[in-house]
Amino acid sequence: MGSPLLATDGYKFSMAEAGWPLRRETFYYSHRKGGQQVVPLDIESFVRSLLPEPTESDYSYLAKNSYEMGAGFKAAIQKQHLVIRALPRGARFYPREPVFTLTGSSALVSWLEPLLLQLNFRIQVATAALLDRELLEKALAVVSCEEEKRIALETLDSVGAKPVPIRVDAEGYHDRVLAVVKDLVAVVGDASRIFEVGLRAATCMQQHEIALRACQEAGVTRTSNVHLAKKLGMIPVGTMGHEHVQRYGEDEAAFRAIRERRPERSSFLLDTYDTLASGLPTAFRIIHEEPNAGDSIRFDSGDKKKQYTLAVSRAKEEGIKPVLILEDGLDAQATREFEALRTQFGWAPSQQFYGYGGFIVARTMACPFTRDRVAAVYKLACTGHVPTMKFGNELAEGKQSIPGSPVVFRRVSGSGPIGLVGQHGEATPEGYVLLTGASSDTTPPSTETAPRVAYTAATQALVDGLRQRHFPGGVHAAAPSRVP
Repeated sequence: MGSPLLATDGYKFSMAEAGWPLRRETFYYSHRKGGQQVVPLDIESFVRSLLPEPTESDYSYLAKNSYEMGAGFKAAIQKQHLVIRALPRGARFYPREPVFTLTGSSALVSWLEPLLLQLNFRIQVATAALLDRELLEKALAVVSCEEEKRIALETLDSVGAKPVPIRVDAEGYHDRVLAVVKDLVAVVGDASRIFEVGLRAATCMQQHEIALRACQEAGVTRTSNVHLAKKLGMIPVGTMGHEHVQRYGEDEAAFRAIRERRPERSSFLLDTYDTLASGLPTAFRIIHEEPNAGDSIRFDSGDKKKQYTLAVSRAKEEGIKPVLILEDGLDAQATREFEALRTQFGWAPSQQFYGYGGFIVARTMACPFTRDRVAAVYKLACTGHVPTMKFGNELAEGKQSIPGSPVVFRRVSGSGPIGLVGQHGEATPEGYVLLTGASSDTTPPSTETAPRVAYTAATQALVDGLRQRHFPGGVHAAAPSRVP
């Protein structure tokens, strides 16, 4: 049984129409932190169980909500040709190692992201079951919904662990979300200035529905979850993610594509390469061409206060009024601070909006097994035959992505990093075995307190080449040679 076509984020549809839906691309899934973790299931079977099952009513709904899909998208979704390279069931993996890659039509492999990111919950349950029974019992004592409980019990069974007592408290979860959203509405003074983007932070669709019903009670009417927007009578939203900019290889081409290939107002994401040196000046240059188009700029990573201050000051000097959108890591206190900045600069409330994901959906969970706890990511690594990576503005936090078609080599003898992130087809380094695509993991788990993962020469060469291409002046030249 597959998934409804609408069970993804709205920006997946807008990016497909502004990109190349039938282009062959590779994405990879990884955790940036969390220590040694366990693959609890057969990943290929899991991925294929999520594939979309489109209906004409889905396409009609999308067309009525500014997401009319073309023939390329429909063909990509229908064909469903995928190459899946994954670590075997039961394998231990470490932060920043690619757990699996998906290669297929751009629209399809991109569409899967929100549902695949929910895999982090299963992984955390399995890992605790095998490595920390006390943590498991505490973490699963109270969960948000029946579906979350079912997933937890299914995962315990899959790794041969005894079940633990689990109590479902959907009402408590709903009430916590409602309190959080009411507080946010009070801070900004108008619920229409808030939208919800928490599908990727949820453990399952049922949990997200509970959260969205609470959002509705607090007056929030817009969500990135297209499936639940339709079900609950909300408004689906979303325009651009980092993958769109990576696909084009530069900010200007990506920004122009979103403007020139879709009739709706555009939103320019600033931080894929460098917010201040590239993203912001490029967005402003394009906004100047049609200053009354109602386009927006979106702040994501890095020092958002510094970026905001510079952007608003420059916009006022140049006489333009882009809509400002703030997302990623926002909470009530950060919102208060940005509202204070808005007032200080005299920026109109109608020109500043806020998007919340994990703060609404995950921080309100009683169970601590959230996406943020392991920093689960799903990133574009290769578009067509061109390796690509996200740089962003948080180099010290290791948010750069991995380019190419990454695989994991596991050390079985000698010294060196416990894992090497190499490239598909690369010769296996001496003292290592290829873990990606193996039928089982026969390598012993690491006993090192801080297992180190590094790049092979082939992966490092891709990274160095992309740094040189995007930062010929050496902006990122001092970055350490390690998996980001």
